[in-house]
Amino acid sequence: MVPLVAVVSGPRAQLFACLLRLGTQQAGPLQLHTGASHAARNHYEVLVLGGGSGGITMAARMKRKVGAENVAVVEPSERHFYQPIWTLVGAGAKQLSSSGRPMASVIPSGVEWIKARVTELNPDKNCIHTDNDEQISYRYLIIALGIQLHYEKIKGLPEGFAHPKIGSNYSVKTVEKTWKALQDFKEGNAIFTFPNTPVKCAGAPQKIMYLSEAYFRKTGKRSKANIIFNTSLGAIFGVKKYADALQEIIRERNLTVNYKQNLIEVRADKQEAVFENLDKPGETQVISYEMLHVTPPMGPPDVLKTSPVADAAGWVDVDKETLQHKSRDRFHHVGQAGLKVLASSDLHTLVPQTAEITGVSHHARPQTAVSLKGQSFYFFF
Repeated sequence: MVPLVAVVSGPRAQLFACLLRLGTQQAGPLQLHTGASHAARNHYEVLVLGGGSGGITMAARMKRKVGAENVAVVEPSERHFYQPIWTLVGAGAKQLSSSGRPMASVIPSGVEWIKARVTELNPDKNCIHTDNDEQISYRYLIIALGIQLHYEKIKGLPEGFAHPKIGSNYSVKTVEKTWKALQDFKEGNAIFTFPNTPVKCAGAPQKIMYLSEAYFRKTGKRSKANIIFNTSLGAIFGVKKYADALQEIIRERNLTVNYKQNLIEVRADKQEAVFENLDKPGETQVISYEMLHVTPPMGPPDVLKTSPVADAAGWVDVDKETLQHKSRDRFHHVGQAGLKVLASSDLHTLVPQTAEITGVSHHARPQTAVSLKGQSFYFFF
């Protein structure tokens, strides 16, 4: 299937142009951070929150413009995960070990790694606070903190993952359980879910379904598998062109799709999943499963929900054309916490995939181009 691409542009698409003007220093070939510590500082020209691929990519770009000594990344995790591979891990096509690297190996050489968790944003004073009681100020802030998973909002989870036959490609702790459930499948319902919240990589819940169907055909189990996609949405995809193509695949592969069905409970000991009909609140249906793949509800990181940079729903309040904060011109955002900027019809093509803890890692590559002095810079968020 051709990768989905969305282009974000417009007369206000001057994303990070102000950052690019900060300096003209050009770096040589990218070298990796070796983990050597630098003298601790409390101010940086550019401060990046989050060490996923979005944060790391922007740190590398800003290093070229303002110099490595003027850029820092705030990230508590020891390991960096490239989460898009987890779809293939859940399908048995890749090993989980291939998705992770030491954080120190992906931070650009010379860029400061502040190994801490952000606990507070104070845009009025151009500073942030961390869990080790540090206060760090900045001239420009890039937020790449990712999106938060909420398995606990489904009754019976996450404790239900201790049982067999259930997995989720959205967590490093549960992705291998998807492959185990797929291998152990014998006969019955294989259920794949989509929650009633914004999600990272809205295509991933379908990808594992198609890969599972192919595995069943390859292993001679297809005739024994009733494949069900229960989605809280009202359509298989938000863009008609791709929705039509997917509907054709669904028909060809004899897949069952039920709309407006939201997973609210998992009875893992009985291998039962409970769904609520969103068109008729309170009406539920219990479906037994031989395999269940759960896409969890998701939301903005806790640190952003009550911060001054968030809107009423807790998402970073950014301009959808530039990803610059609507009221604070030195704030820019890459990735999940700005999902509020997307219209519902855009959700499937614009929502990125993100490393679970750290921030952005990959997506279908919406992009904003900034032309400055004859050069074009592309920011993938």
